[in-house]
Amino acid sequence: MKSVLAMIVVGLTPRHLGPLMPRLSALAREGAMVPLQTGTPAVTCSVQASFMTGLTPREHGVVANGWLFRDLMEVMLWRQSNRLVEGEKVWEAGKRRNPAFTCANMFWWYNMASSHDFGATPRPIYKADGRKLPDCYTVPDSLRDRLTERLGPFPLFQFWGPATTIASTRWIADATRMVMAEQNPTLTLVYLPHLDYDLQRFGPDREHPAVRKSLAEIDAVAGDLADAARASGRTVVILSEYGITKVDRPIHINRALRDAGLLTVRLEDGGELLDPTVSKAFAVADHQIAHVYVSDPNSLPKAREVLQGLPGIERVYDAADKHSLQLDHPRSGELVAMADARSWFTYYYWNDDRRAPDFARTVEIHRKPGYDPVELFLDPNISSPKLAVGKRLLMRKLGFRALMDVIPLDAALVGGSHGRITDDVSDGPLVISDRISLLDGKSLSATGVKSLLLDAVFS
Repeated sequence: MKSVLAMIVVGLTPRHLGPLMPRLSALAREGAMVPLQTGTPAVTCSVQASFMTGLTPREHGVVANGWLFRDLMEVMLWRQSNRLVEGEKVWEAGKRRNPAFTCANMFWWYNMASSHDFGATPRPIYKADGRKLPDCYTVPDSLRDRLTERLGPFPLFQFWGPATTIASTRWIADATRMVMAEQNPTLTLVYLPHLDYDLQRFGPDREHPAVRKSLAEIDAVAGDLADAARASGRTVVILSEYGITKVDRPIHINRALRDAGLLTVRLEDGGELLDPTVSKAFAVADHQIAHVYVSDPNSLPKAREVLQGLPGIERVYDAADKHSLQLDHPRSGELVAMADARSWFTYYYWNDDRRAPDFARTVEIHRKPGYDPVELFLDPNISSPKLAVGKRLLMRKLGFRALMDVIPLDAALVGGSHGRITDDVSDGPLVISDRISLLDGKSLSATGVKSLLLDAVFS
């Protein structure tokens, strides 16, 4: 068996390669690079599940980053259990071929309750007084202590939110180097998210100073990790799940359904909460795709009419044509809405910001009934944001409850999104390998990554 490092550099596209990314560009030039035919939806959890299983969302069931759990009647995003992913995983296939095969999963999603040998994933400590403390979950549990001792606590607040920096991605890369050196897994999977942040904030313009900085930073971290892998005799495979394109039009899909009398809210302590249990129709927004759950079949025509009338929606899929997206799975909505290239879906369902729930102005990925890229921004109406954040942190340290309500409610701030297949392959995802034979003359789909990694190990 040949040891392999499979590295996801989130948001990396062929158009990014060049002078701003000298090390990854050299790897592509000396080895091979092909565009990746990603799946729909082109979002983290769905595409990574296809990488892991070689299956489409119709088969593995990960229809988005989150969905309505119909038995609970609750919307949940960013769940962690690998048991939500149907199908044989790449490491299970490797073990079937050779029982000596081992796998380290470093921050690929659905990392918990899994059958891989070594792993790490973000897992905050939630205290009873409302505090959220940085931490990670590892397999085995002792790995967490070794990583923390060597690298410090996982920098959770640099992993997502307005304070994101290269620090969290560098921590993941350093942790991966430790695991490769100490455990020598046959297959190492690692997720490096840094580039994703500024591409969503500002769009994919390579001339934007923040984007240029992010490209250089991720090139350095990924380049160091690739060099370490190659020095230990590993084959290197670099993947991206999607390309991020420029957007300038948010679609408030839930507000439209509410105005049509299909979405119902309930008032709690002055804030409105979406109520899935009595709503006739509502959307779980996820970048450029939205699953629309319609509880009353008689409301389907009206819901479809509302969606088709919204500027920015390219197409609405129903039960008859979801098959073409390979999204005909029980977890999918009765309708699936796809945005056009310049648009994306917000989760917002309130019509008056004074009625927004308290979590709307915070980084709260598990309570919001949809994806919220505005969490990457500090509210520009706060005159001294550092002072505002520091004051809230001090109050928490003194034992007071303080809401970290520093996130704006202005969807127009978002500059980039993903979820639909890009019109130009140069703006879409890619695959790079230092072994030319793996990619030479090939076109690769997301469902082909599992076979590619097994070929890299066993061929």
